[in-house]
Amino acid sequence: MKKKTRRNRIKLCVMIWVCLILITAGCGSTPVMEKETAEIFAMDTIMNLTVYGESAQELLTEARQLVQKYEGLFSVNTRTSDVAKLNQAAGSAVQVSPETYELIQKSIEISKETEGLFDISIYPLVRAWGFTKEEYRVPEPEELGRLLEKVDASKIRLEPDNRVTLPEGMEIDLGGIAKGYLSQKLMELFREGGAQAAVVSLGGNVQTFGKKPDGTPFMVGITDPSDGSSVLGTIQVGEKAVITSGSYQRYFEKDGKVYHHIIDKRTGAPAQSDLTSVTVIGEDGVAADSLATALFVMGKERAVQFAASHPEIQLVLVDTKSQIWTSEGIEMEENSES
Repeated sequence: MKKKTRRNRIKLCVMIWVCLILITAGCGSTPVMEKETAEIFAMDTIMNLTVYGESAQELLTEARQLVQKYEGLFSVNTRTSDVAKLNQAAGSAVQVSPETYELIQKSIEISKETEGLFDISIYPLVRAWGFTKEEYRVPEPEELGRLLEKVDASKIRLEPDNRVTLPEGMEIDLGGIAKGYLSQKLMELFREGGAQAAVVSLGGNVQTFGKKPDGTPFMVGITDPSDGSSVLGTIQVGEKAVITSGSYQRYFEKDGKVYHHIIDKRTGAPAQSDLTSVTVIGEDGVAADSLATALFVMGKERAVQFAASHPEIQLVLVDTKSQIWTSEGIEMEENSES
């Protein structure tokens, strides 16, 4: 079996590209804002944070603490985390932090809104395919059938005093929404702390606050899913989250067939989508993060319909024929070399 993961290279490409934009933003005669940057490894990815303003260094110190706090709460691999305690509770109620409770509550809401196509209880299926530890395998249909019986976020019970109960045998993973939650909280931290502007790239999940030093909006690169390393094009954003989910990000090959990491809870297998990449642009990082996954599973037609009834988000879709579709109002400057 041939294993492939482009995750680190893809993330590095996106982050380098964003950093280049930020560097060139200070050129010219425009007065240069004070700028500080930080690189953090957390939530299984490299995070790049850039903050502008006199309080930038102090805010980055607080940001590091916030990242560490949320990783300690949400990590499925840390035995003392809220998520690990829930997964080990065997059907008993667990009192979690207000942040974990809020994130699970939002996850359930988005699951309902997407007809269950975003579901935090899909974790055992992702693990069965080997994507959690990059120990890839193709599970037997009988194994998938047994695991599917435990996948249903609507059965999670939210109780007073931040108590959460998972049905016995259910396990959850907040990885499909946690970075969006973190980027949203970081923007709140920077705004309330007096920063003039900020950009965070959390493993390719980008969110911005304020404007570039020259007064223009930030620009964000969209990865070309055909190779997973070059930039397909750039879009100009205001204070938005720009979050992409694609089949190129993590996958493996076996017997000539490619299996990617985006699992369809209806089948227990990688989604048979006519899309290779979904980018969601919106003010809410939590929604953008989770919807990128759900809309990929939906496929192009349903994703377009979903966006039409949710004006709070905009999309950049790339299908399996390399055709690009963008929401009204999104102008992407395509890379002539892609």
